[in-house]
Amino acid sequence: MNIVYQILVFLHIVGAAMIVGLWIGQMKKPTVHPRQFDGAMLQLLTGIAMMGLIPALNMDADYFKLGIKFAVGLAVGVLAFIGRRQYKKGEDVSKGIAHGVGGLALLNVAIATLWQ
Repeated sequence: MNIVYQILVFLHIVGAAMIVGLWIGQMKKPTVHPRQFDGAMLQLLTGIAMMGLIPALNMDADYFKLGIKFAVGLAVGVLAFIGRRQYKKGEDVSKGIAHGVGGLALLNVAIATLWQ
């Protein structure tokens, strides 16, 4: 069961890299790439799965912190969905949405690593 949890952590980090990496790579002309939406969904799904495994592995968890991370992740997913839809239609994605996706994803990484 522990190996499953570690694989989920790995995939969770890959999702964050997809979002933040594309955001930084497109900083000159901010947009929301469809892969950022994929990264957001990967993060949400693996995060929920990891939360489900916490009791099974007898791990201590700060559920307040995890709840905040879930809310921020949900906001990233919604913004990425809106941006992806505009991108696929060939419309310009607003800078606010583009920076919202990347900035909130980076905030979630900061919460995960800095909140003890």
